[in-house]
Amino acid sequence: MKRNNAITDVRGIEVGHAQNEEALTGCTVILCRKGAVAGVDVRGGAPGTRETDLLDPVNLVEKVHAIVLAGGSAYGLDAASGVMRYLEEQKIGFNTGAAKVPIVPAAILYDLNLGRADVRPDSAMGASAAAAARGFTSAPPAEGNVGAGTGASVGKMFGAALAMKSGLGTASVEIGGGVIVGAIVAVNAWGDVIDPKSGEIIAGLRSGKIGPLRIGGKDQFADTLAMMKKMIGRGVLGLASRSNTVIGVVATNAKLTKAQATKVARMAQDGLARTVRPAHTMLDGDVIFALSTGTKKADVSTVGAFAAEAMAEAIIRAVKAAKSAGGLPGLKR
Repeated sequence: MKRNNAITDVRGIEVGHAQNEEALTGCTVILCRKGAVAGVDVRGGAPGTRETDLLDPVNLVEKVHAIVLAGGSAYGLDAASGVMRYLEEQKIGFNTGAAKVPIVPAAILYDLNLGRADVRPDSAMGASAAAAARGFTSAPPAEGNVGAGTGASVGKMFGAALAMKSGLGTASVEIGGGVIVGAIVAVNAWGDVIDPKSGEIIAGLRSGKIGPLRIGGKDQFADTLAMMKKMIGRGVLGLASRSNTVIGVVATNAKLTKAQATKVARMAQDGLARTVRPAHTMLDGDVIFALSTGTKKADVSTVGAFAAEAMAEAIIRAVKAAKSAGGLPGLKR
């Protein structure tokens, strides 16, 4: 089967975006109409989520019908209600006897500091993204300044002054036996994005001046980790905004239990740690969901290991596909 190097290479997974390009915000919906066993790992210190408790392996509901990734800070969680409405119209949901209730967990990122703060993803935008969702027979999902990545940025130790535009990316890998593992991610990290192959920063905190202060040296990037050791860096940490996060989904056509999906989500966070430096800080709300749609047999450790690989590639693609916007430079010309 021809792959598009996207999470939609996993059968049963569809992706739809909706965004407001003027306000620089949007949402991305990952649909699994037939349901998918799901897990989640919340690793950052400042998360914004909905319906993550039900994904605990000890709780009743086994499958979800969609995952929503959205901008708009906590306001963006409202997009999930529009996805629920769309799925209800399709007669998709958990059968309670009296009605079918769509199960739609969500995670948000903070993008109110770019574009317009008074325009956020809402129920209507969520419904539009769900209606736009397409699966593996279609072209791969758009990347960069789309969906939940529309207002994403990285390298924000000193706020927006020396930050860079980021976005949304996706990737997939075949791990043998017809098993596919894919990832999709919106990258709104406080730190820098690193190419794990070279160890070089490819997007993040830029060197430059803020008033009379010189940040970094002659290199293009100041290196957030290095700045954290300096007096000026230590001085701003207490004032730094808790408005950053990397939110994403990994999916596979391997058969997983709820506990195994949770383990895969946890292992996928390793891909984030390889590419975002520093990761999982108290200033980030990093959240990764895992979905299992299929019946193929696969070793859970192998699925998790390649979930981390797919996540790392998706993060790199997210910043490489990002165009300049909101006064922030992007890598894509």
